[in-house]
Amino acid sequence: MAKAPLNIVCISRFFKGSAFIKAAQAAGNNVYLLTSSKLKEENWPWEAITETFYMEEDDRERWNMEHVENGLAYKMKNIKFHLFVALDDFDVEKVAHLREHFRIPGMGETTSRFFRDKLAMRVKAEEEGIAIPEFTGLFNDDDIHRYTLTVPAPWIIKPRSAASAMGMKKLYTTDELWRHLEELGDQRHHYLLERFAPGDVFHVDSLIVEKKVVFARVSQYLDTPFDVAHGGGIFRSQTLPFGSKDEKELLKLNKQLMKAFNMNYSATHTEFIKGKVDGKYYFLETASRVGGANIAEMVEASSGINLWAEWAKIEIAKANKTSYKLPKVAKKHAGIVVSLSRYEHPDTSSFSAEEISWRMDKKWHIGLILQSTDSHERVRELLDRYTERIANEFHASLPPEAAPV
Repeated sequence: MAKAPLNIVCISRFFKGSAFIKAAQAAGNNVYLLTSSKLKEENWPWEAITETFYMEEDDRERWNMEHVENGLAYKMKNIKFHLFVALDDFDVEKVAHLREHFRIPGMGETTSRFFRDKLAMRVKAEEEGIAIPEFTGLFNDDDIHRYTLTVPAPWIIKPRSAASAMGMKKLYTTDELWRHLEELGDQRHHYLLERFAPGDVFHVDSLIVEKKVVFARVSQYLDTPFDVAHGGGIFRSQTLPFGSKDEKELLKLNKQLMKAFNMNYSATHTEFIKGKVDGKYYFLETASRVGGANIAEMVEASSGINLWAEWAKIEIAKANKTSYKLPKVAKKHAGIVVSLSRYEHPDTSSFSAEEISWRMDKKWHIGLILQSTDSHERVRELLDRYTERIANEFHASLPPEAAPV
């Protein structure tokens, strides 16, 4: 007998996840969108959305969660919601809270901490024997002082709940550290301190079903997210050669981490660093969502797997108590380059390599995805060449706090 349609609420303060919404609706379900009123004019897949609920943001870009609860409770008088899904990293904790409040199945507040709070994920990783750069919370002055005596600078201070490299600051001396802590004032408990570990940064993008990693693709940031966010650089990433030592080690680490963090089912984006000095792999952070910066499009170019759509299918299968089957996975080499553009609508027609599989269509941005069936080196060669051209002919930069999302 056919399953009754699910009523799925997709929640996001950013414009993303269209493929998730389309896939959920195409499977015969009703999709409701809860988003910020400032996103009314974005190109959401309106044909796949049953109804949209809008929230106003305050001067700190936050929603009043009491109003969210009350609004959903009012709607639930007539609509039985079956799933709440956070489409963006910033919404993971809010949605976990809503699941707990309305007793909706899915990740609760305790587990969500491991995929949102950078301090919680480090404490858990350390408990599970997963290597991480030395860190400390910023609660107690004596603990901080002991940390600076035993862990050599430079250090990096990180917000516990910001996404990517937002809000990070590199510090070189204890005087600089204490001055910065003074500036943070009573907000410092929202941050952590960590040894700055130079090295190559990798990301593993996964799908998890019944606590098993059913799909994962390993890639390397060719310029670290910190350097891009704070240096006004150009974002680049490339899939690793299949069967390489780095790929094998990072796939194994990713499985270990997902098991340790008790991830049941979701899409995940996890970052590791390979230390330049010792060659060891260290865990940096993870998130229970699809990676940003169009990483999903690069993964799809490499594997044929649309992370957003498959995540939707996993959520639906779990809710319906049915099995999920991963589509056939391709093995192609892929890479991405994305930059802010000095032109509102940059003309990319002069980029003509046959390996180009995707061109970004977003105002004041330029981006390309390259794909090759048989040559990792060809993708890297084109990435290097096109990045140089983009830097000279198109690139624009803004301060981190002013850059568009």
